[in-house]
Amino acid sequence: MELDLDQDLGRLSRDELVAEVGRLRAGIRAHRDSTGHELCWHHPQLWGLLPERMEPEVAVPPWPRFLRGCVRYRESLENELPDAPVDDQEYKG
Repeated sequence: MELDLDQDLGRLSRDELVAEVGRLRAGIRAHRDSTGHELCWHHPQLWGLLPERMEPEVAVPPWPRFLRGCVRYRESLENELPDAPVDDQEYKG
């Protein structure tokens, strides 16, 4: 059985829909504009933009596989954005 998770959209007025689009665009832009160490983090605030409230079922790979994935991700940034400035700051979290 497949749920229609967007059935609420049909009940919204035009003004409510415009406000919802603005809220979603702001969240997407905040995620898009992540930089430096922010790129590597879990982003529950992005998922929080959805109306359904649920705990995501996140599976975490073992350390060696996780680190290989981090290295591949960083390599993909190097390939896709070869002229991007370097943020040479240590993570202080």
